[in-house]
Amino acid sequence: MNSFPANDIESLTQVTPRYDLAESVGPNLRLHELLGGAADAFADPALRDLELGYGTAQGNAQLRGLVAQAYGVDPDDVLITVGGMHALFLIAFALCGRDAEAVTTSPLFPLARNVLEAVETNVRVLRLTFDDRYQPDVRRLGELLSQQTRLVSLASPQNPSGVAIRAHTLREILALMARKCPQAYLLIDETYRDAAYGDDEIASSAVNLGPRVISTASLSKCHGAAGLRLGWAITPDTQLREQLVRGKFNTIISCSQVDEALAIRVLQQRERILDNRRRHLVEGLRRTELWAQQNSTHVDWVRPDAGALCCVRLKESGFDTARVERFYSALEDAGVRVANGEWFGEESRVFRLGFGLLPMHELEAALELLSRVLGQTASGQDESRRVS
Repeated sequence: MNSFPANDIESLTQVTPRYDLAESVGPNLRLHELLGGAADAFADPALRDLELGYGTAQGNAQLRGLVAQAYGVDPDDVLITVGGMHALFLIAFALCGRDAEAVTTSPLFPLARNVLEAVETNVRVLRLTFDDRYQPDVRRLGELLSQQTRLVSLASPQNPSGVAIRAHTLREILALMARKCPQAYLLIDETYRDAAYGDDEIASSAVNLGPRVISTASLSKCHGAAGLRLGWAITPDTQLREQLVRGKFNTIISCSQVDEALAIRVLQQRERILDNRRRHLVEGLRRTELWAQQNSTHVDWVRPDAGALCCVRLKESGFDTARVERFYSALEDAGVRVANGEWFGEESRVFRLGFGLLPMHELEAALELLSRVLGQTASGQDESRRVS
């Protein structure tokens, strides 16, 4: 494993003595000192009196306990990070490098691959296809594994498709890894796992499939709290966890005490927040599915398993390369943005459609504009208008 050098200065965020003469700071501000009378609006005195000092490197113990409860793990298995991307970077730094190999997929959230390339590891890519509903082919993945593989990085549900990898597929991947690269870890980004639709059952976390499985997630997608910049990595591997904590200490020391305090409130209200958002998502999904059916002449889509996103593909019969380009240009002119598949390593005829952000009346208006642009672009009406 890659690691920052160990130094006992880490104890500054781990141990609280009666009299601390080792610190380098002055008295910590409290939140009420900063907000003045506005702090009286906080019913919770713990927020009013919150000290704006350093937190701990591993993360607030109460917060780790709430995360652990949601995953059925021990709180000591949890590391709190600055969003999910911080967790992905720390894992890549600890496990990968020039002499190592990592296996991941395409399409993929681009930042998840960027962290692997940033540490100069050799990235081997498993191509997932729209027609196979973005399910990984275990045999083909096995061909990418070697004795140099140190990390297999997947997401379930995936971004951009919202498709979840089946539990039996993950078990097959782990069995292959045990034979071909026993030193490697399986990383599953589960950021969208809680974003089920309506009363759909939430999938179990992959972290419980084995000791060399790492789970990452955050408050950004399912909980509607991206601005808090709070995420986590979960691993039962003590040695790896120690390296991740040390990496965090050497890069940011600790997370924001304010973010952690508010994250505790989010997770304390987790069921209420998720229930409300699942009802919103299932309605957005219903309207998107109806839209896809109504526009089936022009598009195909892959129905997602969870999350506020899905993949839509422009049919080749109506959209050559030039019309695909005009489609995106016309959408921009109409004030509508979709995520071009090329962002994720997919072809440009595929785009990510997000149906979770907007209120339903705005989603309907956006889908109506999307339908209009589809029809005009496929028929060549947009081209004739430009010529005239």
